[in-house]
Amino acid sequence: ACGKCTAIGPISDYDHQFSPRRTVGRALKRHHEALLSDDRIWACLTCLHCSEVCPVGVAYSDLTLVVRTEARRLGAAAVCTHGEAIHTWMRLMMDPEMEQNRLRWLTRGNQQHADGQGSREAEEQNTQHAECSTQHDLRASDDSDTLYFVGCAPYYGALFKPLGVDGEGIARSTVQVLNALGIEPQVLADERCCGHDLLWEGDIAGFRALAELNAALIRQSGAKRIVTSCPECARALKVDYSAHGFELDVEVLHLAELLAVSEFQVPSSGPQDVTHHASLVTYQDPCRLGRHMRVYDAPRHAIKKLDLELIEMPRHRDNALCCGTNGWTHCGIANKAIQVDRLREARITGADLLVTACIKCQIHLKCAMQDQQLGEEITIEIKDLATLMAEALCYEQ
Repeated sequence: ACGKCTAIGPISDYDHQFSPRRTVGRALKRHHEALLSDDRIWACLTCLHCSEVCPVGVAYSDLTLVVRTEARRLGAAAVCTHGEAIHTWMRLMMDPEMEQNRLRWLTRGNQQHADGQGSREAEEQNTQHAECSTQHDLRASDDSDTLYFVGCAPYYGALFKPLGVDGEGIARSTVQVLNALGIEPQVLADERCCGHDLLWEGDIAGFRALAELNAALIRQSGAKRIVTSCPECARALKVDYSAHGFELDVEVLHLAELLAVSEFQVPSSGPQDVTHHASLVTYQDPCRLGRHMRVYDAPRHAIKKLDLELIEMPRHRDNALCCGTNGWTHCGIANKAIQVDRLREARITGADLLVTACIKCQIHLKCAMQDQQLGEEITIEIKDLATLMAEALCYEQ
């Protein structure tokens, strides 16, 4: 084996004991005990960066998934970095009898309630977005051909509010943008987590339980198209559901893909500075949207519809650096170092704003910015693509 996978792997740069090459060798030699007992099988980001350089096409992330599934069957499992909170709510949703209140963000009047947590800058951003949102009544439908699959964004917003993450705001922004495109989407009151993270942590049974519930709801909706603002939801619904026997027979798009081919227009009157003084932006390629689904141009086309200047980071598109964590597990020094490196790359561009199309990228990068020793060196404003596009609609004629 040439070892290019180990050389390119982000974790390998900071944890020299992490080696995809060694894992592949153990699998080929059937050294199962050493393979399954190695705690580093949970460290892989499954970002597919290694697959981009492998000369013989080894699907290392697929191997990682198989190994994790077997290790889990034998009683091993990675521990959720956030006290099992995230994995717990995912598994709670596996209960078919569970009653949820998922649409509060859609019907609560679009108000943000400050509670004193988070940075002053984040509170100001949320207030600005709330003022913007109140100009628009969010419109949904019970029989639209388009279904907005929300995912766990509102839950992430609640858990990571101290970081200034507005998950409900991303959901509202997505509906606002869809409305501007003439779409009043269905939004499922009993939608479940898509199951992506449980799948990639080797919990196949948990993933299948969630997929079965969601697939039934989607079929009942009669929708012909699903739009999501989360790359991982897009990957799960488009690729993994069918791979596990849950055929949806619908088109699945990330919001960026829809925007790229739409007639999205910013109102001609009002302030041109729709991004609150940001004129130069850079973009973070989420691994699931980029290397997993080969969607690189769409988010860039969407950003350019706002007449913003997009400047690329040194590593972008298929060579983009991952945000550093996958599945909410095994987050340590190496992961934080990856995030710091990525923020430095963003700062080097001279951009005023870092745009991402994945709430997890925002969470992980904002978490890294809490490092008080590095301070301004890695600080940059971050916004989700949906939020950015929605803000452009805030200036009425």
